[in-house]
Amino acid sequence: MTVTNGGLFTAYKDTWILEGARTPFADYNGVLGLVSPIDLGIKAARAVFERSGIPPSDVGSLIAGSVAQASFDAFVLPRHIGLYSGVPIDRPALLVQRVCGTGIETISQAADAIALGKIKLGLCVGAESMSRNPIAAYTHRGGFRMGQVEFKDFLWEALMDTAPGVTMGQTAEAVAKTYKITREDVDRFAELSFSRAVAAQKACFLSGEIVPLVSESFELAGYRTRGIRLGKGAEKLEMDTHIRPSPYEVLAKIPPAFGGVQTGGNSSAIVDGAAAALVGSGEYAKSRGIKPLARVVAVATVGVPPEIMSIAPAPAIRKLLDGAGMSLDAIDRIEINEAFGAQLISVERELKLDRAKLNVNGGAIAIGHPLAATGLRLAVTLARELRRAKLRYGVASACIGGGQGIAMLVENPN
Repeated sequence: MTVTNGGLFTAYKDTWILEGARTPFADYNGVLGLVSPIDLGIKAARAVFERSGIPPSDVGSLIAGSVAQASFDAFVLPRHIGLYSGVPIDRPALLVQRVCGTGIETISQAADAIALGKIKLGLCVGAESMSRNPIAAYTHRGGFRMGQVEFKDFLWEALMDTAPGVTMGQTAEAVAKTYKITREDVDRFAELSFSRAVAAQKACFLSGEIVPLVSESFELAGYRTRGIRLGKGAEKLEMDTHIRPSPYEVLAKIPPAFGGVQTGGNSSAIVDGAAAALVGSGEYAKSRGIKPLARVVAVATVGVPPEIMSIAPAPAIRKLLDGAGMSLDAIDRIEINEAFGAQLISVERELKLDRAKLNVNGGAIAIGHPLAATGLRLAVTLARELRRAKLRYGVASACIGGGQGIAMLVENPN
């Protein structure tokens, strides 16, 4: 593994995740296939206000993320999420994008603003519609030349890193070779991810962070009405739809997607969804009598060679723990985004992680990976798991297309 000594590390003294919520994650072209990510973000934001009892008027700034432009009004995604969730019109909104690390980045940006004294409370939202990724052309503004009309699938083409000329999946295949990860290793891990998610769903652990969806309208006085319209004849969506029993024998029959160990069954599920969190100062939490979900201890971000993007959580977690003066032994739970099974296993082997502490309620292979929403889901799930298990420290991390990694350290206030 080739890693430099660079990167970013920031520690926070008194910054807290106060509450979190998310929509169910629905399979690609499923019940949420026609819903704008803006409306998914509005719903997640409204849910986090309702659950916390915190008034939207307390928000100093909204930080939102969405990786792909999945609607023609994508430029105003953060602004509309803020306005239609009740945030006062004079509060600014910011769009951030760090690909698969976007959700964690929204929390980091809010924590930075709190540390600088700019705000006391930030609303963080990640919203993604993978289904509405466009069929696009970028070279036809001046017209069409004979035989050169070219429209491509953005969702597929965006998986290619044009610098090294490899896809995201091929970066997983690269680390699979380095760490001698077999197809059976990956399918067995995928089986575990599905079984853990099935168990978490049956135990109603995941439902504790999910707001059910129905077709509804979002009103904003003086402005046009927005809303959610469920598809596929659905009246209500209450659970993640990709979670299902997936035994090894079934997974082993799925053909390779990139000529190696990765398949559609042992890679992250393509889903639509949104997540939100309220991040506030300790002073603010005390003034409102709020019992926070978790303390944001620190965040680290690093770069790695693009062709081995998949290994990036390993150096990110090392930088995070080195900066915090902690060892892996002190970490009770770890949530790493399962972009690809081999990617996760390579990080596990590089850091010598204890699988009993890792993604204990399933991961993106089973639950899904709506790009900008994932980091917020990881953080909220981790905070809730620490509270449930009565444990102290947790790390949430993700690899990032283009060759980056991000990791966040949280502490259970109890």
